[in-house]
Amino acid sequence: MRRGRVCYPESQMTVEERLYKLEGIVEGVMAVLPDRVSALEARMDLLRQEVKAEMASLRQEVRAEIAGLRQGMEEKFNGLRQEVKAEIAGLRQEVKAEISGLRQEVEERFNGLRQEVRAEISGLCQEMDGLRQEMKAEINTAFNKAMLYFTGIAVVLGILTLLR
Repeated sequence: MRRGRVCYPESQMTVEERLYKLEGIVEGVMAVLPDRVSALEARMDLLRQEVKAEMASLRQEVRAEIAGLRQGMEEKFNGLRQEVKAEIAGLRQEVKAEISGLRQEVEERFNGLRQEVRAEISGLCQEMDGLRQEMKAEINTAFNKAMLYFTGIAVVLGILTLLR
């Protein structure tokens, strides 16, 4: 049998051999651990830098996307504003034309009514003149009849006075 490290199944190893084996494992781990920790720290630093770079890149992309969307929205808004202004201008023209048409129609109707009223007044004036003429004629006729009656009465009174 050889002395030194012998690979026995752990159940056949003594406590001392187990401790010796564990010490070797711990020493091996302790020897490798600082390098691995340094490697992990370096790798973490690299990952941090990559994440920061990726975040900065994403931030720039998001800003560019937002700026593009903002510009697109402003262009659409300005386009809509122009359409609304044009629509309002068109409506104003229509309203002005309609108002002018209504004004002209009202003036024509008013002038027509004015002519009708003037014609009616003129007809009434002519009718009044005719009635006035008739009244004058009636009054003259009545006056003439009264004069004839008075003349007849005067003649009768004159005759009665002579006869008495």
